[in-house]
Amino acid sequence: MDRLVATSTRERSLLSTHKVLRNTYFLLSLTLGFSAVTATASTLLHLPAPGLILMMAGFYGLMFLTYRLADRPAGILAAFAFTGFLGYSLGPLLSMLLASGAGEIIMLALGGTALVFFCCSAYVLTTRKDMSFLSGMMLAGFVVLLVAVIANLFLHIPALSMAVSVLFILFSSGAILWETSNIIHGGETNYIRATMGLYVSLYNIFVSLLSILGFMRNN
Repeated sequence: MDRLVATSTRERSLLSTHKVLRNTYFLLSLTLGFSAVTATASTLLHLPAPGLILMMAGFYGLMFLTYRLADRPAGILAAFAFTGFLGYSLGPLLSMLLASGAGEIIMLALGGTALVFFCCSAYVLTTRKDMSFLSGMMLAGFVVLLVAVIANLFLHIPALSMAVSVLFILFSSGAILWETSNIIHGGETNYIRATMGLYVSLYNIFVSLLSILGFMRNN
């Protein structure tokens, strides 16, 4: 009897995990599509780049709102507002690249971002390896990134900018591994929060690849 109960509980847990994973990937695809629409509109309309204050307020404000509403239906609307804003913020950068004839960089960055996401997700989903051990390393990596970003704001050293972009790719790749593992092992049960974690990682990888490829093209 106890064995039957344990089996039933395990099956319910697996079904719940698969549901979270399915909903996460579905919402992620929708938010990425919406972000692409707002990025395209921002590029075609030549909308101005948000300043540092507006960018920080929009990013952290909308992210906080999304996480706060993650357990309610309104959380989905907040997620679209957040990803739409980030899509809009990409417009000026994409416009600059297109104006300089560097459209191929955008395609390479998109392809590279998709490849990183596919490889990281496929590895975890195939091996079902518990990546919780990455949490400590990611905390240390976040501190290093924060220091490097602040230093780059004052120093403006090209080599440092490149290093920051590389660190962002490594950190975000680790975040995808950790977030995917957290979902399939039942550590994350809210698909809106999971979607936001994966989306931010993809956004950072894409922007970092644009920076690296643009630097390589100009040199």
